[in-house]
Amino acid sequence: MAGTDGGAPIRVVLADDEPMLRRGLKVLLESGGTIEVVAEAEDGRGLLSEVRAHRPHVALIDVQMPGTDGLAALQDLVRLPEPPVAAMLTTFDLDDYVTEALRFGAQGFLLKDAEPEVLVRAVQDLAAGGAVLDPRITARLLPRLRTSSENAREQTLVKALSGRERQVLQLLADGRSNADIGSRLGLTEATVKSYVSTVLSKLGAQNRVQAALIAQRVAGVGGER
Repeated sequence: MAGTDGGAPIRVVLADDEPMLRRGLKVLLESGGTIEVVAEAEDGRGLLSEVRAHRPHVALIDVQMPGTDGLAALQDLVRLPEPPVAAMLTTFDLDDYVTEALRFGAQGFLLKDAEPEVLVRAVQDLAAGGAVLDPRITARLLPRLRTSSENAREQTLVKALSGRERQVLQLLADGRSNADIGSRLGLTEATVKSYVSTVLSKLGAQNRVQAALIAQRVAGVGGER
């Protein structure tokens, strides 16, 4: 797994219209030796070009950029062959940005003022197949989403999962990668991948972050082995 087991570093492309911020993030992310920022872009169009040229594992994308903004770039990014895992990086913890980014396929949403170790760990988790959502964003979203008409339907869907599937969902909601889930449950990574695909399908979730939000909205997702 890239950058996590002594192998090649995790390849990251940064997209932000502020050069100083990009420089600071590059230094921060590369400080531990497991991450390499292979390219930078100042807008969404540049991001797509750099991703095609460098084939990174992870793309960190500012939401608000001039020209092609982060949300528009994300929609194009996920259509690429073998796209990188995408996480939105912003100072604007606005609910609409979060819900749109998740709908378009983002696997994470991070605030720029997060602690350095949080950002580094987030990139590592994303590269390992996990999903990340800043706890402050989750705290803002859940009260509103708990009152939606979808809540009862989601409870029914989660209850319909098998005990093993609920265990996988709970660990997925904790941001665990497939390898970590497999280690905890005594399953191969391929088996976990199959379980995750089944869980996403049964919940009607487009990606791991959406499934994680469902798990956090619905109490009692844990199941017996």
